[in-house]
Amino acid sequence: MRIAIVTDAWLPQTNGVVTTLSRTRECIERGGHDVLLVTPEAFRTFPCPTYPEIRLAWRPGAEIARRLDRFAPQCIHVATEGTLGLAARAYCRRRGLEFTTSYHTRFPRYVRMRAPVPESWSYAYLRWFHGAAMRTMTGTPSQREELLAHGFRNVTLWSRGVDTALFRPRKKTFGGFIHPVAMYVGRVAVEKNIDAFVTLEFAGSKVVVGDGPALAALRRRHPDIHFTGYKFGEELAICLAAADVFVFPSRTDTFGLVMLEAMACGVPVAAYPVTGPVDVIDNGVTGMLDEDLSRAAHVALELDPAACRAQALRHTWEAATSQFLDNLWPIGAGASSPVSQKFQQSTTKT
Repeated sequence: MRIAIVTDAWLPQTNGVVTTLSRTRECIERGGHDVLLVTPEAFRTFPCPTYPEIRLAWRPGAEIARRLDRFAPQCIHVATEGTLGLAARAYCRRRGLEFTTSYHTRFPRYVRMRAPVPESWSYAYLRWFHGAAMRTMTGTPSQREELLAHGFRNVTLWSRGVDTALFRPRKKTFGGFIHPVAMYVGRVAVEKNIDAFVTLEFAGSKVVVGDGPALAALRRRHPDIHFTGYKFGEELAICLAAADVFVFPSRTDTFGLVMLEAMACGVPVAAYPVTGPVDVIDNGVTGMLDEDLSRAAHVALELDPAACRAQALRHTWEAATSQFLDNLWPIGAGASSPVSQKFQQSTTKT
C-alpha cells in the first residue's frame, strides 16, 4: 500500500508529534508498505507567528501536488493543520479524494495563551479543516469526547507507543542530583504550564530537561533548579531514568508521550486530572492525579516502579501503527469503505 503523510511538524523540532510520525513511518515500512512523508524540509519556510521554532512552508500547493501526483498514493493522511496540511487538504478536495486527518495539539488553548484570539474562533477553523476528512484521529478517549462536544465528527482513536528498549530502568546516577528527584521533560514554554513545576513544593532536586522561549527567564528566577537543556536518545533515557518522580504540569496536551517514556523507565508520574494524563496514567498505581501538583508528586514517590514499567510495556509502536492503518481511508473509495484488514493484506506488495 502506498501511503502519503503530510505534516507541518518535523525535524529539527523535538516533540511528541515528530516522534509519533517518525516511529509510525518506521513501523509502516517494516510492514512492507511504501510511505511518502511530506515535511517542511523540502520547502521555503517562514517562522510560525509566536512560535518561531516551527517553520511553515511558504506557498507549498504546487509542489505538494507534484509530489502526490508522482507518488500516486492509495491513502492520504494530513497530520497537521498548518500550511502543508492546508495545501494537502485543498489537493484532495479539488480531486474529490478521501483523506484522513489527526488532532495532535489542543490548538485553541495554545493560541489563546499567546494571543487574544477567542477559543471559539480556533475551534471554528478546526471544525472546518477536519470536517472534510473521512476520519479524524486523536490519541485518547477523553480528547475524542472533547472534540465531539465541540462539534467534530468521525473522530477515532490512534494511541501511542514507547520504545521500551531505549526507555528502561537504570541506575539513578545521572547528574549527581540530590534525591528525591522531580523531573520535567519537554518544551519550556507557557503552554506547558512550566511555572507549576518550577514553583512546586518539593524536598529534593528539581530538574528541567528541555529548551524553549521561557528558559532564559526561568533560569534567572529559579537558580535552585537544574536546567539541562535538550537531551536526545540514549542520554535522554539515562537522564529520565534518574528521576524519582516525573512531573507533567501541562493542561493542554492531547496525550503526553513523555509520560509513557517515564513509566517505561520505572518512574511514576504526577499530573493534573486533565485530558491526556487521565487516559495515560493508572491513578494511584503508575502515577497520581491531583489538582494539588505538589501533593501528587509526593504521593507518586511511594508508587511501585515495576507497575509503571509493566503499563508502558503494553504500549507498543506496532500496536499503535496497526490502529493508524485501520483508521486510514483509500482515496476514491466513497463514504463506506475504510481500509479493512483485507485491503491492507492485498496491497502490501503493491
